[in-house]
Amino acid sequence: MADSAHGEYGATVAKWRLSRRLVAIRKRVGMRVSEVDDRLGWNRGRLQRIEGNRWTLPDPSYIRDLLRLYGASDKEQDELLDLAQHGRARLWWRDYAVDKNDETRVFENEFPGFENDAARISVYMPLVIPGLLQTQPYIEALMQAGPKPTAWRERALEARLRRQKILDRDDGTVPRLIAVVTEASLMYRWGTRADRRNQVEHLITMSRRPNLELRLLRFEDGPHPGMSSLINVFEFPDDKQDPSVVYLENDTAIQEVTRDEDVSAYTVTFGRIRQAALASSTTTTYLEKLVETLE
Repeated sequence: MADSAHGEYGATVAKWRLSRRLVAIRKRVGMRVSEVDDRLGWNRGRLQRIEGNRWTLPDPSYIRDLLRLYGASDKEQDELLDLAQHGRARLWWRDYAVDKNDETRVFENEFPGFENDAARISVYMPLVIPGLLQTQPYIEALMQAGPKPTAWRERALEARLRRQKILDRDDGTVPRLIAVVTEASLMYRWGTRADRRNQVEHLITMSRRPNLELRLLRFEDGPHPGMSSLINVFEFPDDKQDPSVVYLENDTAIQEVTRDEDVSAYTVTFGRIRQAALASSTTTTYLEKLVETLE
């Protein structure tokens, strides 16, 4: 698993992999969750949180206790403690995932971590340009239209601009981004005419990057698959150990989907949406014409 200069890359996936490995080992030795809690003297719910990846940072002492109880081999212990250490890396987005009662809390789940660690990101939003491709004026216009307080909007703007930096990585970890946008998302009136044209020009520039595939769904092509879907599919470098994760977005929440059957269904849906859209080269040509006439 590659490391960035700050140790952030791969940390979210390491923590997630650790949780899944611990589940597999417990099942291998035939122990129930309640039995493990009792034998370790833990409060009920601790192991469920660990196995469900509902922990902020892995605690190595908990991992050691579990592995000793399970009779794990020295090799297995070394592997899982290494994952725990990697999963404890300081992650920038934790600064935006503060107390749940804080009105400036931006992230409520592992979305930015999986996005950061993905080798391939597939995203489709029917009415909004994907966050990784938004200009700052576009982000500000979107956030001003919502109900969130000013303090939240300021922090969310910072966080979204920071998320976009994954597309500029030059250490071999830059993800491949496949984004499908709609003509509808480009035609809303917001900001100034210059702002709207700059957003389209930004899409044109990004579409020419070798790691980015941008496709467009036009009005004239009629109804298409996923008319009301908002899909983010994250695929990881080691797809045998780390299965894909899907996130679904709406106006109030981002929902994580990890069940294999559901992930597969949304991946198929995204594939149909992608095929219904214009090819990437045709999309760029369309955008070049649009920027000249956009009001």
